[in-house]
Amino acid sequence: MTKRAMTAVDFWRSVGTRFLPFADAASEELPLGRLLRLSLFQFSVGMAAVLLTGTLNRVMILEIGVPASLVAVMVALPFLFAPARALIGYRSDTYKSLLGWRRVPFIWFGTLTQFGGLAIMPFALLLLHSQILGPWWMGPVSAAVAFMVTGIGIHMVQTAGLALATDIAPDETRPRVVALVYTMLLVGMFVSAIVFSYFLADFSPKRLIQVVQGAAAATMILNVIALWKQEPRRPSETAPDIERPTFNEAWATFREDRRSLRLLVAVGLGTLGFSMQDVLLEPYGGEILGLSVSQTTLLNAVFAAGTMGGFMVAARFLGKGMDPHRLAAYGTLIGVIAFSAVIFSAPFQSALLFRIGTALIGMGGGMFAVGTLTACMDLAENAGSGLALGAWGAVQACGIGIGLASGGIIRDLGGQVAASGSLGPAFADHALGYSIVYHLEIGFLFAALIAIGPIVRRASDKGDQNSTPPKKGIGLAELPG
Repeated sequence: MTKRAMTAVDFWRSVGTRFLPFADAASEELPLGRLLRLSLFQFSVGMAAVLLTGTLNRVMILEIGVPASLVAVMVALPFLFAPARALIGYRSDTYKSLLGWRRVPFIWFGTLTQFGGLAIMPFALLLLHSQILGPWWMGPVSAAVAFMVTGIGIHMVQTAGLALATDIAPDETRPRVVALVYTMLLVGMFVSAIVFSYFLADFSPKRLIQVVQGAAAATMILNVIALWKQEPRRPSETAPDIERPTFNEAWATFREDRRSLRLLVAVGLGTLGFSMQDVLLEPYGGEILGLSVSQTTLLNAVFAAGTMGGFMVAARFLGKGMDPHRLAAYGTLIGVIAFSAVIFSAPFQSALLFRIGTALIGMGGGMFAVGTLTACMDLAENAGSGLALGAWGAVQACGIGIGLASGGIIRDLGGQVAASGSLGPAFADHALGYSIVYHLEIGFLFAALIAIGPIVRRASDKGDQNSTPPKKGIGLAELPG
């Protein structure tokens, strides 16, 4: 090869790692093709999430005429199973199998469960709408079962899938692998939203059945492709006669590292801080700033772009060796700035400031998610990766569910108090309910910073990942700054 050709090759290699942050996520143990194929399970999870929280949400309220309160209960049902993710992770760590697989059985049965929930979903919704067959309660119960079964499948697939990615990825590329896998979740949501909107443009019950069951079939196909020849078979590690710790013993081992509980507290607080606005940004833009339907719909793309940017920033800085706790702390600080911009967009009547805040919420949330997930993967060295990632997923999912429900309730209560005039004319503003939620989110983000502060200090200053954090102080001194 000539000198000029070598120069050209070096240039394109540098372009790949500089401007495509996931280009160097691959390794000899986990080539890029295999990594992309493995991440397809996140694509299927993103597709199911769009169906549950977006497409079917709108169809039930508008086309089928289900009360919004009942729809909210249906959407929240999958989150009730979230605490079991820690148990799922533990079971995948200690699974007994003559075939030598630990993660594959859980991903497979999670796929079957997710497929089954989606397969019965349209018929349950049509039964909910028609009320022709059976007693009145059959429709709501069947729809609730369909949502719950789908949610159980999602939790199983995502917990075991992330644990498998942790098992396969080398330590040096693990942060970029995490960012890539979460990016695939976002890609799945984006692509699925476009496809579903196209096929449901002319809504009919028959078309609804075709779309939802098509998503069920796509889930099965994608997850089988993702699983194929991913986990090596190690019968010596899954033999039935090997002694395994009980769940309580495994949890006690996980808690021996005092970083674990502090990190989970930070995950819960930070997730609450970023998720309470999920159902409020579009109504806020329309009611307070006077944006049109198309303009508020565009906020989804702005938010997604910010989240993608957060994933890319996380992959780049973690790849350079940044402490994941510090990255998560930076994400919360960006979130504080973002919600401040959203709050000030109302008195300034600035749609541009509102859009900037929306993009920064996505970026901060993306950095926080990748940072805390990578930190939990590091904790998996002392405890099983399934248990560690299951605990992270359980806390995060519970935080999202609580945030979604409480955000809407607090906004409605605050709006009613403002409209009553009991707080005086200065607070008789339609934006008060939204503002209360946004200020609470800033408070939760500061609380997450306080929780994560000591971990950041120890990891950066002492360089000892296994030492015990100081017992005194609340950790504000070493926050990112």
